[in-house]
Amino acid sequence: MRKQNSSFQTEFISEAGIDLTNNDYFAYVEYDKYACYVIADGLNEHPDPVSASLASQAAFLKFQERPSMSRNTISACLKAANDALCEAEHKDRLKASIMVVITDYTKMRYGYAGNTRLCLYRKGYIQNRSKDTSLANEIAVKQRQPEDVLAEHEEKNNLYAYAGQGQGFSPVISKKIKLQNGDVIALYTRGIWEKIRRKEMDAVFADATEPKEMLLELEGKLFQEQTGRLENYTCAVIYVNKIFLDPNKRRKIKKIIIVSIVAAVAILILSLVLWFLRLWRKKQIEELELRYADTIEYIQDRNFIRAQEECVKALDVAHNLRDKKRIEEISDYQKLIEAINIADEAYYVQNYEEAQSAYLTALNRSRYADRVADEYIDKRLDTVAAYLEVFEYIEMGDALVAAGDYERAEKKYQEAKKMAASAYFEEGRQEAKKSLDNLYTLRSEADQSSIEAAQNKAANEVGAASLVSEGDSAFAKGDYDSANVYYLMALEKYQEMEDTVHVKLLQPKISSASEKLKENVRKKQQAEAYIEAAKEQEASGDKLEAKKQYLFAKNIYRELKMDDKVEQIDGFLEVLETEITAEKEKKEKEEKESEEAEQAEPVEEQIPQTTEADNSEVLSEENNIQKENVEY
Repeated sequence: MRKQNSSFQTEFISEAGIDLTNNDYFAYVEYDKYACYVIADGLNEHPDPVSASLASQAAFLKFQERPSMSRNTISACLKAANDALCEAEHKDRLKASIMVVITDYTKMRYGYAGNTRLCLYRKGYIQNRSKDTSLANEIAVKQRQPEDVLAEHEEKNNLYAYAGQGQGFSPVISKKIKLQNGDVIALYTRGIWEKIRRKEMDAVFADATEPKEMLLELEGKLFQEQTGRLENYTCAVIYVNKIFLDPNKRRKIKKIIIVSIVAAVAILILSLVLWFLRLWRKKQIEELELRYADTIEYIQDRNFIRAQEECVKALDVAHNLRDKKRIEEISDYQKLIEAINIADEAYYVQNYEEAQSAYLTALNRSRYADRVADEYIDKRLDTVAAYLEVFEYIEMGDALVAAGDYERAEKKYQEAKKMAASAYFEEGRQEAKKSLDNLYTLRSEADQSSIEAAQNKAANEVGAASLVSEGDSAFAKGDYDSANVYYLMALEKYQEMEDTVHVKLLQPKISSASEKLKENVRKKQQAEAYIEAAKEQEASGDKLEAKKQYLFAKNIYRELKMDDKVEQIDGFLEVLETEITAEKEKKEKEEKESEEAEQAEPVEEQIPQTTEADNSEVLSEENNIQKENVEY
């Protein structure tokens, strides 16, 4: 209905000039709701109509997909033209200036890239016109030069936006422009504006009322003013005889008014809501900043309980405001406060090692909270370190006390007491003082114990020495058994006293006594052997040999100081001596009788000397036995 109830008359001319081919292109399509007009100018160095026609066709195809006069539609049409030229398979890179105009028969909008131009005339005056996307136009604008200067400017074809540009393509798109009856829309390429001045062109479009007349007059001026080489030229004129009038306009206006009122009320309500929200947000922000500042102040005042309360409230407000930055910042402060409270709790229950670890964690957290609590944490760490050092000195003192080194332990306790006093650590000072008192008590007890131990040691040493003396005396007397007993008793005492020197000195004496005992055993065995031999000789009748064996045994027993054995052998000898004497007397008697018998005979008798010789022989044998025993 729009096209039928409006009148848009379109005429155009497009000629090759003196060239064999026409690089310009104009086409248009009119639908019921929208009409689209496209004019293009090929920019290739060699004449080639492909650029302009390909760009125009691509723009039309894009428009036909979804007819509209929105900015997006015109932008899509121009972009399609640019892509088509870039993707075209051609020996040269295709380029073109292009202008797209779309109207809904009531308004119009145009978009372009390059130096094709549009002018909208209304009642003989220019209502709107395009600007070239060229370096020459920018220079003319900066230098405030007239538009006609561009026709001769050397940078007129140096374009910063054109179809076929590829990357960086940025066309110009106008706003919507309301049309009126009698408006004239003129589209033309550089073949026109390079040859005809703007005033002359304005005069043509201002006076004429028919599109054909406008074009014929314009072409006449082109030929009249033609100087030099006449290139391709194209001009299209769209004469707006009648724009579309919407029959539902009043209803639409009424509807628009109602909608506007509703919208206004809604906007008012929304504005009030937004105002209240803004006011609420402002108050929330003020509360957030206040509680945030209070949190920091409480931290600086070392009041971490109140700081924790304010921090929690500030964090709640930040969550209400959905302020991610503030949430992150306040969360860092909250973590710091929690870490300090944990450390303080361990500190106040005197768990200093755990407190030290917790304060170090808090110090690490403080990095993310502007180092606001570093001074407090450092001071606490120094205090805890001093407290721990006090306890370390006390522990070292305890270890030295356990080792019995009271002098060095006292120094450690004194140092701990001094450090505790310097750190105002009353608990540590009392602990050190208590340890010192305990040390003095232990040392006093140890001194008394040492005196008693010394006395016991002296008594043991005297006793041990007395036992050694007794042993020596017994050894000298030949009582090796007693000597060995005394030596072993003395050895036991020296071992109890851990007197290794005297233990070593006693070892040779014990060995010597043991050897002597072994030797006495052998002598006893020898003496018993002599007695057995004596008895055998006595039984065989050899009294002298028996006496000799008894004397050997007697000498051994006398040497061993076995008086009972000596007396026993003396008894044996007395009996043996009696028997020897009896035998001697018997013999003497026999000899005397024999002598008396011989005296009765006349033969001279000799006096026998046997008795004296025999006695001397026995005495000599006894001396030899004594000598052998001494040597033995």
